[in-house]
Amino acid sequence: MAYIEFTEGSYAGQRRDLSSESITIGRDPDAHILLDDLSASTKHAELRFHEGQWWILDLGSANGTELNEEPIESAALESGDLVTVGLTSFIFQEQVISAAPTEATLNTNLDELALVEKMKVLTERIRAEVGKVIVGQKDVLDQILMCILANGHALLIGLPGMAKTLTVKTISEVLNLNFKRVQFTPDLMPGDIIGTDVLETNKSTGEKEFRFIKGPIFCNLLLADEINRTPPKTQAALLEAMQEKMVTAGNTSYKLAEPFFVLATQNPVEQEGTYPLPEAQLDRFMFNIWVDYPLPEEEEEILRATTAGVRVQPQPVLTQEDVLQLQAVVRKVPVSDHVIKYVTKLVGSTRPGNPHAPELTKTYISTGAGPRAGQCLILAAKATAILEGRLHVSCADIRRAAPPVLRHRIMTNFAADSEGLSTLDIVKKLLVEVKEPGAEAYPASKPATGKTAIKLNQKK
Repeated sequence: MAYIEFTEGSYAGQRRDLSSESITIGRDPDAHILLDDLSASTKHAELRFHEGQWWILDLGSANGTELNEEPIESAALESGDLVTVGLTSFIFQEQVISAAPTEATLNTNLDELALVEKMKVLTERIRAEVGKVIVGQKDVLDQILMCILANGHALLIGLPGMAKTLTVKTISEVLNLNFKRVQFTPDLMPGDIIGTDVLETNKSTGEKEFRFIKGPIFCNLLLADEINRTPPKTQAALLEAMQEKMVTAGNTSYKLAEPFFVLATQNPVEQEGTYPLPEAQLDRFMFNIWVDYPLPEEEEEILRATTAGVRVQPQPVLTQEDVLQLQAVVRKVPVSDHVIKYVTKLVGSTRPGNPHAPELTKTYISTGAGPRAGQCLILAAKATAILEGRLHVSCADIRRAAPPVLRHRIMTNFAADSEGLSTLDIVKKLLVEVKEPGAEAYPASKPATGKTAIKLNQKK
């Protein structure tokens, strides 16, 4: 059995078994070893098993690949060889397996790893099953899945008729979650969501006593439909549930089921009969997801499907246990210091009081994002990696998660409103202006010299 041990870079201290005959290395999102390193090329190098031996091949990278500190084009590997790709180094090792792994190791490591490795396929199956009912809206679905795996809550905003409610219900069926829906109205009371104590007579003793009747919040996935149509008092009833995963009635606290998510829908605040969510509650939502109009071809398909009188029933892909296991794995996904610094820099750039904030922020933002935004970015990026079958996080994952995480955590000023700039517009501009830490230090190009190159016929 062959494996590599990382000595430098974001994977330092980790080990990877070479279980397939070809392992690609680079910044390509589809690379087997994804490098969050601007000195590495998109398709930088490849580990390949050829004629009974492992080889390292440079794929025409800008800055070259080194074997034992010597640049190469391709070379056969021996146990103990040191390979360097950009800022990442690893040692190639070959080992004879002398004993089978213990049962405990299988349960705690291999089972989780197997679930992650097949998650890319499962994600496509989830999309396919949801697609039986919901046409298009791929980004909306992916963001909801990211939120669920990160154990967060999501707020879906869109005009009436955008299938927000149907989307949430369909996802609950595909993930096999216990689903409840609450239609928020101006007369809705907190007890209608949480539950209430009812005074009744004990048949055994004849004495009066209170009995708690659970509300719809005791489920896996709660759909808070049109949450901005109910007054703030009732909206606030969700705060404890969303943050602590429990509710309090009288003097007693009740723990909610696991997993538990709140997916709320909201129509634009400027419509009549609505109440803007308070900032404290908005911050409890990990994602703010905008549900936009479908494309013309998608709308044509919607019209055909919804007027035919036949509804296709989606099939479950995951179980509640799978979701809980994936949530646990998300927390274990390593994040490099480089990514942490990038998140800190990005979140800090939204604060107008930050001396390092860009001029854009000082001009258009009145209040920036707090530390919870950074936490949500990291967790969402980890969930993104898991959905793609990866166990590492890149800055690209952070940029993908940034719009839904930040758009509801910053407040614009009059200058932005007068120019018609939304928070999403500003977030997109910040993603362009805020560079990864140390990006300016990387050389533009350095050709490989290939002093110790060994020619190998590369099969495509």
